[in-house]
Amino acid sequence: MRLTVVGNPANRRVALFTRAVRAAGLPAPTVLPWADVLTGAVPPPAGALVRVDSPGEDPHVDRLLRGSATAARHGELIGLADAYAGLLAGLDRVAAGGAELLNPSADVAVLCDKRRCHAVLSAAGVPVPAALPPVGGSAGPPPVGGYAALREAMAAAGWRRVFVKPAHGSSAAGVLALAVGPRGVRADTTVEPTPDGLFNSLRVRRHTDEATIAAIVDRLAPDGLHVERWLPKAGLRDRVVDVRVLVVAGRPTHAVVRAARGPLTNLHLGNARGDLAELRAAAGPAGWSAAMETCERVAARFAGSLHVGVDLMFLTGWRRHAVAEVNAFGDLLPGVLADGRDSYAEQVHALTTGRWRRWRAEVAACAA
Repeated sequence: MRLTVVGNPANRRVALFTRAVRAAGLPAPTVLPWADVLTGAVPPPAGALVRVDSPGEDPHVDRLLRGSATAARHGELIGLADAYAGLLAGLDRVAAGGAELLNPSADVAVLCDKRRCHAVLSAAGVPVPAALPPVGGSAGPPPVGGYAALREAMAAAGWRRVFVKPAHGSSAAGVLALAVGPRGVRADTTVEPTPDGLFNSLRVRRHTDEATIAAIVDRLAPDGLHVERWLPKAGLRDRVVDVRVLVVAGRPTHAVVRAARGPLTNLHLGNARGDLAELRAAAGPAGWSAAMETCERVAARFAGSLHVGVDLMFLTGWRRHAVAEVNAFGDLLPGVLADGRDSYAEQVHALTTGRWRRWRAEVAACAA
């Protein structure tokens, strides 16, 4: 078995996967840089088995994804729909030679559009937060008025707290946890507004000036927004928690608890890893088992993909759970082992043992 990785060569994701492949006794994978894919490189040949890694964390690749239509500065929250289109075009180029992708374009197209992913999961009966109709963007009607339309939709639904998410964002970039009440409006967000534009930040800010919040939403709306009801997450000690669950070949394998004092739990925002054993005890055996069954159902909706990363939240009281997001590139979980294997070794194991292909055949048979 020979593998190819489409990725950014200097990125640790590529290095960690390469290490796992070599540790399994396989030849080191061929690395096809994203920059080359986006500038016309010859695609892998028919019969090649290709892992497509995240194109993130490289400013040059970021600019190439957006194309000439959007002159974005590093970290600027602009042209997200263009970057999404660039990602899908790049995946089509990778597949043009007949190679088999471990995360095909059809799956990535849904996973990287929060509106489409929510609709797919909801239709499948997966527990997800309720969502408002799309605000802005090119999906459906022309863009509506941003913040004003959002407030009208919230009022019509009777919701005072929502998560406002760029339809094509990742890693909490551009997300606002928005609360409206008698004392005014509050938004916790990674967005840093400047006179020159909106920029993603690693520091969560709290905005209480409605004009500032409205300006942020209005600037993000043309690229499309996904708005979900803010469900109250369960907590451990003095923090709210959720769980990133990696599902490999249909089986939940690795899990990381993300614990935060605010509503945004992503670890790169300075939040802490929580105690998985403590969380499982709080959920109870039946609750944890039901949550893992949900993760398996999610993966079955994307059976073309070797892995998906499920962001799972237990609600206050620990009796219910819901899926917040599903990630196409959610397998970077350094230091987390399951059966002695890290997240990348687990994927290589699923390939070399044939488990992935057996699972795909089972899903196809059930759907027939």
